[in-house]
Amino acid sequence: MSKKRNKIIPYRNDLKEKARELRKHGTLSEVLLWQELKNKRLGYQFHRQVPMLDYIVDFYCHELMLAIEIDGESHEHSVDYDDIRQKRLEQEGVRFFRVDDKDVKRNIDWVIKELIFIISDLERN
Repeated sequence: MSKKRNKIIPYRNDLKEKARELRKHGTLSEVLLWQELKNKRLGYQFHRQVPMLDYIVDFYCHELMLAIEIDGESHEHSVDYDDIRQKRLEQEGVRFFRVDDKDVKRNIDWVIKELIFIISDLERN
């Protein structure tokens, strides 16, 4: 059985350095979630701060085409921007799991259970 090639979504070149900086200076929620995602702990390889089109997503699994976005206080002022970004990336086939910053900090077990549910649903389809 041949492995399906992951779809490459192009991005602006200038976002590469910005993504690198974001990885160096992650929020507490990003660090906490990364501890649960790294090294294929959920069975799939996730990457942090991934450039796509004109945007950067917090976490991304190429194989599942699944983006994870942590919505914190900064997102409260950018709801319209976030909606536009998500719609554009969904047109490329990217699926989204949005989680509140507070849920990551206070209830990481629930967040991981939700992710496992989403991943198993994606595996079936």
